[in-house]
This record gives sequence, structure tokens and C-alpha cells, in this order.
Amino acid sequence: MRRLRITVLDLVTKGTAKRLFARIMNANLASIMPQVVATWCEAMGHEVRYLCYTGSDDLSRELLEDADIVFISAFSRAAQTAYAVSNLYRRRGAVTVLGGPHARCYPEDAAKYFDYVLGLTDKTIVEDVLKDGAPHRPLGRCLGAATQPLELPSLRERWRFVEAALARAPLMGIVPMIGSMGCPYSCSFCIDSTVDYQPLAFDRLREDLRFLLGRRRRPMVGWHDPNFGVRFDDYMEAIEDVVPAGRIRFIAESSLSLLSEPHISRMKRNGFVGLLPGIESWYAHGNKSRTGANVGLDKVRQVADQVNMILRHVPFVQTNFVFGLDCDRGAEPFDLTKQFIDLAPGVYPAFSLLTAYGRAAPLNLDLQRAGRVRPFPFYFLDSVHAMNVQPEHYDWNEIYDRMLDLTRHALSASSVTQRFLANRGGTRLLNLVRARSTRRIRFQSTVRGLLDSDPSVRRFFDGDSEVLPDFYRHKVQATMGPLWEALPEGALMHDQNAYLHGEPVEIGVLPAKLRRPRAAANG
Repeated sequence: MRRLRITVLDLVTKGTAKRLFARIMNANLASIMPQVVATWCEAMGHEVRYLCYTGSDDLSRELLEDADIVFISAFSRAAQTAYAVSNLYRRRGAVTVLGGPHARCYPEDAAKYFDYVLGLTDKTIVEDVLKDGAPHRPLGRCLGAATQPLELPSLRERWRFVEAALARAPLMGIVPMIGSMGCPYSCSFCIDSTVDYQPLAFDRLREDLRFLLGRRRRPMVGWHDPNFGVRFDDYMEAIEDVVPAGRIRFIAESSLSLLSEPHISRMKRNGFVGLLPGIESWYAHGNKSRTGANVGLDKVRQVADQVNMILRHVPFVQTNFVFGLDCDRGAEPFDLTKQFIDLAPGVYPAFSLLTAYGRAAPLNLDLQRAGRVRPFPFYFLDSVHAMNVQPEHYDWNEIYDRMLDLTRHALSASSVTQRFLANRGGTRLLNLVRARSTRRIRFQSTVRGLLDSDPSVRRFFDGDSEVLPDFYRHKVQATMGPLWEALPEGALMHDQNAYLHGEPVEIGVLPAKLRRPRAAANG
């Protein structure tokens, strides 16, 4: 195989970063798998260029260099940007490959605009792409491994790509590391819920930590495990074996069920400064929050007590909520969240609107069968800018009114002040900047107004029309800038029921009709 010019592009965001918080933090959202793919390609002898797009630079200028093969990783919110970039490279003769969450969620759509679409990806899959290396059009070739990789390149091996991403962080750089894949819980809306939990080698983890200690004076590590600490003692022993007290700071996403006070005390001793537990709902997922049968106000009080305990040991805690679930009715879910914010003022609450991401989770198939999924462009599928699922127990006016009321409470001067006073150290400034730079209220207020004033918006939300309202089209066009002209025809919209219309498959293993054999693909 000849030496190829390979570009690996990690689309952390979909366009120019305008908010201060995004400009500060986007570089720290760089994914591990693009760095892994870049490392594998380089180890195979190819010339590799790695780009992490954070919204702080002109993406069209970044794409000037020619390439033979371009790997792009994207969440669905950046899909239109990914489609435009792929189109530009294909015009210049390159072969393009899409990986990441969007490829797993919407392979049928992505195959229209990429030569390869990758589900779960291991080294063999990447080798197959490079060996084939041919354009596949009009429908791309889809590949998917049966499981996540059993081993990833070490931090030492991917370090030059890590440094390239960290160079884009203006204030604080967080080193991405991972110790496990998949999740033992089965939240019906989550992309990791159907991927078996799989720890990576803890000896490799120790090796990575030793390497990092030799590279950075007092680094901060962000664990990319979907649910950190399932094998809690193994993680802590690996850290304690290698890291002197105070030398590395850690941030992790975990479940309240794992965060008992003895565990939190040990994490504090080992340098943990940030935790992001998922509460999700006051009526469901009690196994994740260790609340058992407690629901409603009883669960609020129990969770608030636990979160306040965590905050006594760890300075930053973000709690994650999902609204619009079928277990939600009336004002109570929102009022209970307000009470939680008041009972645990130091926490930063993150709110998500229920979003069905294609093939991401089994629940989405039921929602499509019921005709409840709306064809919002991928650009808006970030759990904030659109709820693409018709709520079971709310009309659109009510869900937006209640969501706005809750968000205004969480970001009110009183709540922000109480949060500032309850926080300490750098967390104070971080949470203040985040609260003051968000545009969530302004955007959702605009949408709520359009539901009353623009009949095309109402018809689109109600499922009576699939014609995209001008408001949404103009929003995408303005954000994409020059890349709008490169967006392929038809790429703004998609079949929101493609999962229903296609074959039932395990998440990450692509439909058979898309996994074309090589002879057919080349024919």
C-alpha cells in the first residue's frame, strides 16, 4: 500500500464559537477516537494531519491542504458541517470517512455524503478502509465492528495529537483519557446503554499516568468513560500506585450510585476536582442515583443531600437532567428541579430536552413507530435547540413555557449568586461565565414566540408539515457561513424514521444492506 496523505478532523463544534464559555472550553471537548485513528494511520506509515476544530479558527482555511483520505468525527449537531467538508474534499479527489456518534446514529443518511461510514471502530476497520481506499458513490460503504476495541494506543503514542488539541485551549487544557467503554446501566435514551461495559487494561492506565506526569507539571485529566468508576477500587489503586498526592487533577462523569461518601473521600485524596453525575429524572432511573423506589420530592431531598456531601469534597459538580420523558407530567418535574437547585445551590444543573438520535437507542424505534419524531435538521439536535420528539403528556406551548421558567430560575441573579457563594476556587468563575454566556433562554423564547406567530413553525412541530420553516433554515445558513455553499443538495433534511424503515440491528453494527461486500462496493 502506498503512503497516503491522511487528514483526521475532529469537529468539536458546528461553527464559529461566539460564547465566551465555548471559546474557553471547546478544545477540552476533543474526542479520543480521532486521536486513536490518527495514531493507527501514522503507525501504518502514512502521513497524518490532525485537526481539532473548536470554532475559534476559520475552518475553510484549515481545509486548504490536499489529502488522499479524510477521516471526520462528528456529533449529529455538526453533521451539516461534516457533510459540507466531505463535499469539498470529494470535489478535490479525496476519499472521505465519517466516524463518531453521528455515523452510529444515522448511517443511512451519512452514506449519501461519505465514501465510508464507520460504526464501532477498531484497528482492523481502519486498515480495511485504507487498503480499499476507493470512492464509493452514490452510496458510501458502511463498516462496523461487533464490539469496541479491546485496546487503544497509549497516551504516549497519541501524545502529539493530544498536544495539538490542547494548543487550542486558551486558558485550561484537559487531557483526555479513558479506562472503559460501554455502560452497565440501560437508560432507554442513551447511546451507550446497549454497548457492553468493557474495562481497558489497568496496567496501561498506570503507564499513561506515568507518561503524563513526565510531560505536565500539574495536569488536569478528563475521563471519557461513559460511567467512570464501575470498577472503583481498580481505578483508585491504579491512580494511587502512580500519582503522588496533588500532582494530577481529575474530572469524570459518573453515577450517584457509585458516589458514596467513602468513595468520594478517596476520590478527593486522589485529586478529583469535578464530577458530572446523571440524575436524568425524578421518576425513573433510580438505580443510577441509588434512590431505589424513592420518586418525586423524596428523591429530590435524598439526591440534594448526596450532592451537597459531594460538594464538601469536590469543588465542581454538574447534574444532568432530561425533560420530556414519558414519565413526566404537568408542572411537578420542573418544580421539583427548582427545589433541588435551591436545596443544592452549589451544583450546576444541565438541562436536556429529550432527543431521539436515529439508531442511538432502542427507545427511538418505538418513538418512530408512534410517529412522534420530527425532522429537525441535525444542526439543532444538541438537546438544547430542538426537541425532536413530540412529548407524550405536554403540548409544545406547555413544554417550552415550563422549560423556560425552569431555566430562568436556574440562571436568575439569585441562583447565580447563591451558586457563586457556595462554590470555591476556580469553579466560581467557571460557573459564573457559563451562566452569563448562555443563549438558551433567548433562543427558546424565540421558538416559543414562533409557535404562536408563525403557522409554518406550528405545522412543523405538530407533524402536519415536513417543510422546514425559514427561521431554522436561516439559522443554519448563518452559522455555516461559506460552508453553506458546499452543503450537498438535500443534506439539510433527513428521513427521521430511517431506523424504522431499515433493518433492526444492534447499536454500532450497521445494517446488512449498508455493509456492502467489497466486490459490490467496487463495482
